[in-house]
Formats: sequence, structure tokens, C-alpha cells
Amino acid sequence: MAVYTEVPAETLAAFLSGFDVGRLVVAKGIAEGVSNSNFLVETTGGRFILTLYERRIDPADLPWFLGLMGHLAARGLPVPRPVPDREGRVLHRLAGRCAALVEFLPGVSVTEPTVAQCRAAGEALARLHLAAEGYPPTRPNRLGLGFAREAAAALGARLDSLDAGLGATVQEALSAVEAGVPPDLPVGIVHADLFPDNVLFLGERVSGLIDFYFACADRLAYDLAVLRVAWSFSADGARFLPDRDRALVEGYARMRPLAPAEAQALPALSALAALRFLLTRALDWFEVDPGPLVARKDPLAFARRLAHVLANG
Repeated sequence: MAVYTEVPAETLAAFLSGFDVGRLVVAKGIAEGVSNSNFLVETTGGRFILTLYERRIDPADLPWFLGLMGHLAARGLPVPRPVPDREGRVLHRLAGRCAALVEFLPGVSVTEPTVAQCRAAGEALARLHLAAEGYPPTRPNRLGLGFAREAAAALGARLDSLDAGLGATVQEALSAVEAGVPPDLPVGIVHADLFPDNVLFLGERVSGLIDFYFACADRLAYDLAVLRVAWSFSADGARFLPDRDRALVEGYARMRPLAPAEAQALPALSALAALRFLLTRALDWFEVDPGPLVARKDPLAFARRLAHVLANG
């Protein structure tokens, strides 16, 4: 989340007048993240999140994302429902951008999750995979291995300017992924970005799963690999935390047991996941101008994760 596009209060109030949500009380930009502009909106009828879609989002995909959120919420998952306007529409234009208003969910995200929270996150991811069955798997993962090859080539020597030898590490990881991921693993709808800041907790209970704008059809075990590289390390990626890692996998397998081929491929899929976030963060590092409401994220936090995964699985 971030704020690239400011929305004047008068413009926002006029936009909200098309919904049955009451009058605007206050709106506040949310600085975290790098892809979209996000605002916490409070009205006389409640609290909501307003998203303006900015980067890496194809507008043609937005009905699919919003439909998925509604599908999961209808099946009892703690996912924010898109809020329709009085004409039943959930996708809009605001300040020259595609926009959507969604429910606000209670809870807080954590920077250093506990083992119990990791177990709950693993269970929640498995529940998401099961609840998504039946939703059309028509959106491919555009940030998979093909993207990693292209991004590594585009970044070229700039990778070594971030850290000496990083380019060679990326090439080693690409080879490991190509050799270690079989083509016939179970496929379904994946979140693909379930970091701690996209999971809300009330104590040790998951109260919200948010930010579905990288969701796609891919190998289900890849989503567990994303969870591993996002949650099983200290925030700077310097320390691997095995208790967290075991809890994530155990929590997931409690709801959806892994097939033997999935368990065998998990190290290579974890390398792919670490690559994906290393490379997108590296691209953002060179292309995004930081500001008071735009936060760049350190690509080396995932270079450290990648080095660990390559060495240890």
C-alpha cells in the first residue's frame, strides 16, 4: 500500500455520495507498500478501505480480483467484501484511476509473528485454497519463472550494484527452480502475496486476509513457499527462524495435507518465491521515487532469504 494519487476531500465526499455508507468524516492515506494508493476512510456509516490502482495492475484483471474477494467472503473467510454503490457496481473511476471501496476488517498486522500466529497463518492459507475451489482459475501468475528470467536480464549489472555477486546468486536460483519444480503439481487459486502485513490478527486468531491484487492461478505449494520466505525469517531476512517455519507448514498441512511431490518441490518453490520478491523490490528500488507516503522496500532482505533457501532448502 502507498499513496501516489491524492484525492481532495470534496472529490472523495462526492464519490461516497453514490454509496449507502453515510457522509465522509475523515480519510487518511496509508503509506505502506508500493503498488496502489490506499486510504482509510471513515464515514458516518462505518470504516472502509479505498484503493486506487496504480502499478503492476492490469485494469482488465480488477473484476476477477474483486469477484474473488466476494467469493471467499461468502464462504466464511475473513476477507473484505467489495462495497457496491447504489447501482450495484464495485469497480469505479476516481481521480483518473480505477478504484474500489472495500470493508474495513478489525485487527492488526505484526512485524515479528509468534509461532502460534504462524500456525494460524498456515491454516488460514489452506482454508483460502479450499474456499477458492470453483472460482474461475483464469488469471495466470505473471510474476512467475518467466518474469524472473526477464527481470534478471533487465536488471543486469544493477543487481551487483545492490550487493556484490547478487547477479550470480540470481542465476543460480533460476537454475535451481528450473530443475526442482515439476510441471504437474496441484494448481488452484493462490494469494501470492500473503506477507505478515496482509494478515490481520486479534491476538492469535486471524481476523483478516487482505490485498488480493497479486492473486492468480498457480501451484498451491508455491503459495506456501511465499508464506515461508515471508514469515520464517526476521524482518531484515538475516535470521532463519525454524520454529516459525515448522508452524507454518504444520498449520497448512493440518487443513490441506501436502502431496509428496509438493513437499519435495517446496525448497525450489521457496527459491522462486524469494526470487520474485527480490526482483520486484530491486526494480522498485531503481524505478520508484520514495516520498512521505511511498515506502520502498529493501531488496537485500530477500537476497538474504534466497541465499539461505539455496543453501538449506
